[in-house]
Amino acid sequence: MSDPPDDGTAEDPPSASMAEPSSPSESGPDADDQPSVAAEAGIDESVVGVPHELASTVRLQWIVGSTIGALVAGVVLGVIAYFVGTRTDLLAPGIESAARIGIAVFALFALFGVVRAVLLYRSWEYVVRADSLFLSRGVFTRVRTVVPYVRVQHIDTTRSPLERLLGLSTLVVYTAGSRGADVTIPGLTPDRASTLQERLERLTTESEEEDAV
Repeated sequence: MSDPPDDGTAEDPPSASMAEPSSPSESGPDADDQPSVAAEAGIDESVVGVPHELASTVRLQWIVGSTIGALVAGVVLGVIAYFVGTRTDLLAPGIESAARIGIAVFALFALFGVVRAVLLYRSWEYVVRADSLFLSRGVFTRVRTVVPYVRVQHIDTTRSPLERLLGLSTLVVYTAGSRGADVTIPGLTPDRASTLQERLERLTTESEEEDAV
């Protein structure tokens, strides 16, 4: 049998554009377009995740503090050496011998304080992240601390008399926890401490709002 003639009534195949609708993931908004925590807090994202060092003047602050401690240690051990020398035969009697011991102790402790201040300054680093504050420091033992913003209770800026003399400030971040520990960032200029405090407060507020959602 021959095929029936084509009367033009056969349906055309559907076009490719009408085959299937695009999936929501392809046509919907991209998840990467969502604003970050830093953007929501009104902070320039170029400063987020950048390591920062302390002000170089903080080395002098640490050296002065260690020198005062070395002086106290030298005087105390010198006095002890004097009484030991006058009452026993373990040390040579007299103020001169005790003074030598005190000066030697002072010099040793002062030298150790200078070396420690230089090495500690090189090891100090803090990073303002999008969700946490990161700190790294330590000479003999390296300590790395991560402070999530959702655990921050409040932030203070303090200035001791020596810090005021050297033009420095210390930022204190109080966190919630079983130990009630707080985190300090020394060696900041007053302007940087104020800016850092404002940024951390904004990030803390925004993180708390997102955590509540």
